[in-house]
Order: sequence, then C-alpha cells, then structure tokens
Amino acid sequence: MNSFQAVFLGLIQGLTEFIPVSSSGHLVIAQYFLNIKEDQVLFNVILHIGTLIPIFIIFWQDIRDMILFKKEKRKETFYILLAIIPTGVIGVLFEDFFENLFSNAYLTALMLIVTGLILYVTEKIDDGSLEVEELKFWQPLVVGLAQGGAIIPGISRSGTTIAASLFQGLNREAAARFSFLMSIPVIGGAGFLQFLNVLESGTFNLDLKIVFLGFFSAVISGYFAIKILLKVLAEKKLNYFSYYCWLIAAVVIFINLT
Repeated sequence: MNSFQAVFLGLIQGLTEFIPVSSSGHLVIAQYFLNIKEDQVLFNVILHIGTLIPIFIIFWQDIRDMILFKKEKRKETFYILLAIIPTGVIGVLFEDFFENLFSNAYLTALMLIVTGLILYVTEKIDDGSLEVEELKFWQPLVVGLAQGGAIIPGISRSGTTIAASLFQGLNREAAARFSFLMSIPVIGGAGFLQFLNVLESGTFNLDLKIVFLGFFSAVISGYFAIKILLKVLAEKKLNYFSYYCWLIAAVVIFINLT
C-alpha cells in the first residue's frame, strides 16, 4: 500500500463512517479495485479508530457529562451501555464469518442496496419527539441489534442505528447523538480486540507513515462527515443517500458481471 492509497482510503473511511453509505462497504470496494491485499482488516480498524476523534470533538460536552456521571446523563449512559450488548454478542459469535465477508465486493454491493432501502423507508416515517431518556428499557436493545447487523460490509452503521432510533420515536437530534455516542465503545472495543489479535499473531507489517496518513485523513474527513449528516438529517434528506447507495451497488454488480 502506498501513501496515496492510504490517504484515499482514510478519506473514504472518514466520510462514509458517518454519512450513511457504509464505510466498511466502501473500503471493501476501494481495496478491491485498488488491488490492495495486505493487512486489510488491521488497516480498516486503524481507520475506524481515527473516526472516533471527531466524535469526541463534536460531542465532547455530552461525553464529559457522562464521564462525570451527571444526573441528567445517567439514564442515557445506561441506555448506551445496554445498546452495545447485542452488538458485542453478535460481533463475538460471528467474528470469523463477518471477517470473511470483507473480501466479497459482490455481496457488499447487494448490502448497499439494503442500506438504500433502509434510508428511503426511514424518511417516509413521521418524526418522533422523544429524548433518549424517555425510551423504554428494551428499545435501546433494538438499536443495538441494528448496529450489530451493520457489521456486514455494505450495511451502514450510522444509517441503521439512526433509522432504528427514529423508529423508536426519538427526535432527529437525539437519534443522531445516540447513534454517534453508542459507536464509541463499539469501535473502540473492536479496535482493541483486533490489535490484541495482531500482537499475538505478529503480523503487523504496515509502514508507520502509511498508518499515520490513513489515520489523519480519516480524522479530518470524519469531522466534516458528521457535520454533513447532521445537516442532512435535520433537512429530512436521508433518501438522497439511497440513490447513491443504489448507484454504487449497480456499478459494482455490473463490473463483476461483465
């Protein structure tokens, strides 16, 4: 992997982690066409961790209040922890299965079609008015299940969790905040486990310059992606991303068939 490829993949990861078009799906497709074979899973994890930085920057006040265990944030903190349980169970039980999917561009394209359908249907529902702390205890588990399904490349994590949150009656701002905050332990935990696996296997042979370039570009593009998504979500234009998902899926399928 050269410097240009690292920056390019970092930009893709940062933009598509939060814009609901599936970051993992785009990385699979990009690596497929760039013919990148080495250290795909590890490099993807590094890029995912890079996208945590803009979440901390933009939502620092919420994160700080949760760390300080302020009274008004206790229930939301509990619900975030509750939501990551099904995600963690799915990730642990099906880790090997999901990792094998990261080399299948055709399946990724099919899952992008599913993501497009989720976004399209989401914009057809009426807006909710609830805040996170007003949810019933079982509702965060539904959002966590949606996040677990997004481990499949081509299924957007931000798209499915925001959609699931809106279907539970959350208002758009609360749905977005809940989606971003619940991604922190999931992305961080998955990255830590993958790093331990790499240390155990001794297969870490990526150039540190390549790692830094990919990481930094993911941080910068991730910051702007969050701002874009918040604006699009407020303007009720998520369905625009449906058309994009379907277009990319059609291109990949056409190329594979021909």
